[in-house]
Amino acid sequence: MNQAETQHTPRAFDRRQFCAVASVASLATLAASPAPAEAGTPESTASQPIQTGNGEWTYQVVQGWGQLPAGTVFGGTHGAIATDNAGHVYVSTQSDTGILVYTPNGALSKTIANQFPEVHSIFYAQEGNEEYLYTTVQKGTPKESWLFKSPNEWRLTAAVPAPDGSIFIANGYGDSRIFRFDKNGDYRASYGGKGTADGLFDCSHGLAVDTRYDQPLLLICDRENRRLCHFDFDGKFVCTITQHLRRPCQVSFHGDYAVVSELEGRATILDRDNTPVAFLGDNPQKAQWANYQLQPGDIAPAFFSAAHGCHIDRQRNIYISDWNHVGRVTKLARST
Repeated sequence: MNQAETQHTPRAFDRRQFCAVASVASLATLAASPAPAEAGTPESTASQPIQTGNGEWTYQVVQGWGQLPAGTVFGGTHGAIATDNAGHVYVSTQSDTGILVYTPNGALSKTIANQFPEVHSIFYAQEGNEEYLYTTVQKGTPKESWLFKSPNEWRLTAAVPAPDGSIFIANGYGDSRIFRFDKNGDYRASYGGKGTADGLFDCSHGLAVDTRYDQPLLLICDRENRRLCHFDFDGKFVCTITQHLRRPCQVSFHGDYAVVSELEGRATILDRDNTPVAFLGDNPQKAQWANYQLQPGDIAPAFFSAAHGCHIDRQRNIYISDWNHVGRVTKLARST
């Protein structure tokens, strides 16, 4: 155990408790959240289709999907996207709106987790007969139970469960370490930290369990080093699988393929060899890349400015949330 671990060892937590900085929320518990005063509009498509991508990864922008009630905005979508077994779409926001819950056709159903104004990551999981959302929250309230003892020092960006029940949490906006807890919520280890060498990170931003190979591996989006890395579940560095990306934020899998959201204006599709096979929303205007001040109307529908959250569902529809001060969410449907 290094000095940093000695000074700031995380304590155990209850997997069923919705904590302020890293949480596991039961969807059954959240189901009682009120519906919005005015429902969103169902998805629609314009007469002239807008497409992006290439080859079998050619997609059509679903215009009008996910609209909010009149006079409201997302409040910044620097977070993530997930879907549950029923096809509901969860979109986190950078506001007291919390998490938006959409029906599959794009109508706003309700909002949840309103007490947490900056949910940064979402991972849906079914454990037995119960459904959970694993999240990290950038800001909490003093009334909630802090997972770590120093909330001003720990700035968590992702949480994901492993097949054995372990939970991995990334302190991406802090010291870039990865923390491992066992299935009971007891702290086990940390590894990584700031740096450019193998096994170190410069913003360990997104986490995912990569099951495309014989051995499941932890995939880490090493954002500012512009690469994706594999680790085993004991914290051993395996390899860098992709480099020279545009600040990768998050990863979502469909079979042997991975969708990577990149903060500098695009999303990339990787095959099983982690070779890019398609680019979605590739924005030619570099001035728009990672530009927080943009209005959504300034961004062409076929392009992304700062792709932060990404998710691919079972039908291979892709959802992207752009990071800007009022938020923007795009649904891409496969072209037939």
